[in-house]
Amino acid sequence: MNVKIMATRECTHRPNLERELNELGVPYELLFVEENPEAVARYVVRHSPTLIVDDRVVFHGQPSEHELRAFFENAGAKG
Repeated sequence: MNVKIMATRECTHRPNLERELNELGVPYELLFVEENPEAVARYVVRHSPTLIVDDRVVFHGQPSEHELRAFFENAGAKG
């Protein structure tokens, strides 16, 4: 599973999302929108943070802990 966080450098929600992913044991790559205009266009990023899993946007903005846990538990059951 390929997980990416796309966020602005000033995003106040990003550290929380990173903490939650770390607690779930989900490895991820962090991409800053300021340095990745091609990815911003490709994924139509309009909110920060945006969570991308296997090249598909799964959350625009900060998901709740419950939403995040449910998503990755379901993804783990599939794969």
